[in-house]
Amino acid sequence: MAEPQELQLSIIETNGAKDKNPNGDTESDAVKNTNPNGDAEDFPYELSNTIKNKKRYQRWLRIALYVVCVLLGQSAATLLGRLYYQEGGNSKWLGTLVQLVGFPILLPLYFIPASKHPSATNTINNHEQSSISKRAIVYVFLGLLIALNSYLYSVGLSYLPVSTYALICSSQLAFNAAFSFFLNSLKFTPYIMNSLVLLTVSSVLLVFHTDPSSGSTQASKHKYMIGFICTVAASAAYGLVLSLTQLAFKKVFKKDSFKVILDLIIYQSLVSTMVILVGLFASGEFRSLKEEMKDYGMGKASYVLNLSFTAITWQVFSVGCVGLILEVSSLFSNVISVLGVPIVPILAIVIFHDKMNGLKVISLLLALWGFLSYIYQQYLDETNSKTLQHTNNDASSRDSQNGISGQVETGHIDSKSPRNSLK
Repeated sequence: MAEPQELQLSIIETNGAKDKNPNGDTESDAVKNTNPNGDAEDFPYELSNTIKNKKRYQRWLRIALYVVCVLLGQSAATLLGRLYYQEGGNSKWLGTLVQLVGFPILLPLYFIPASKHPSATNTINNHEQSSISKRAIVYVFLGLLIALNSYLYSVGLSYLPVSTYALICSSQLAFNAAFSFFLNSLKFTPYIMNSLVLLTVSSVLLVFHTDPSSGSTQASKHKYMIGFICTVAASAAYGLVLSLTQLAFKKVFKKDSFKVILDLIIYQSLVSTMVILVGLFASGEFRSLKEEMKDYGMGKASYVLNLSFTAITWQVFSVGCVGLILEVSSLFSNVISVLGVPIVPILAIVIFHDKMNGLKVISLLLALWGFLSYIYQQYLDETNSKTLQHTNNDASSRDSQNGISGQVETGHIDSKSPRNSLK
């Protein structure tokens, strides 16, 4: 009888050791699988870090792509709009319409396969859904605001010199920062403040470069005041649009997919386009469009191409702008937009043969400095987030190890385990 009892006790001890590690590993193996120190056999931890790093790189790749869309789209659209008025275009409603009417070219983007892994965005919850009525209200309200904003910008561009227009447009950064402070809980850091100051100063310098050949039209004092007021109001409206868009992503849409970006751009553009079309026909400007095309300085074909590519480039800008709001923030999207303000005179040197002076060079350098300052703040935020994540992982791993060690020391065996039924 002694031998069967010893055999039974041996089986119980063996099964009990297995119950402490259900995966059949030894104690050292269990610790090794939860060790975050980067050991060669720490497959789960390394796999998790690989996935997180891949998502981080993909996010920054998307941000870089959106930045290119904003800079190229805004620069090209501004130059084309300037060319329209310079060569004899006079319709402000048409100048506004081309900023909005190009949204149908984005429809094929719906057929791009969606990513299986949603992007990491700090402010969006993918599990909650908003009602159709709430989304419709957002589309209509933003569409009306964008229609007003676009028309005011068109009036300003037609009445003001480009340098003055660029100066006033830079104020949208201050408006956006103020709205983001109240609507998006923006925290001002020294690097963000430095970026805002530098980008604003870089645009302010452009006002001292007054070249009659590099503007829209020489306006009277009355028209100058109208253009000034309209551009200030448009800058405030644009800053509000960006902050409200970020707030809508957080409170209403609660998704971070590219489809949401397309929905927002297309539906709000549809609303704003309908509003501008009503204004175009109600004002009677549509009657003079045929004559305007005939008298266009570069010919009818150039007139059509100008308006067509202006519509396309504004949509490229819209995709980049909304994408940056989704991936980072509305303020960052505005910083990139203001960065493009000094780029326009640089491109004008090649296209319109404008002269380059010291103020333009200084303005460009200050804009780049401000941009890099904001990018560095984003880098610090990313590094702090990564450090905090590693700290949390280390704490979780230590708790797991302490739990395993405690079970080994106390000899605790789960009485409900099937292997203990031999008792």
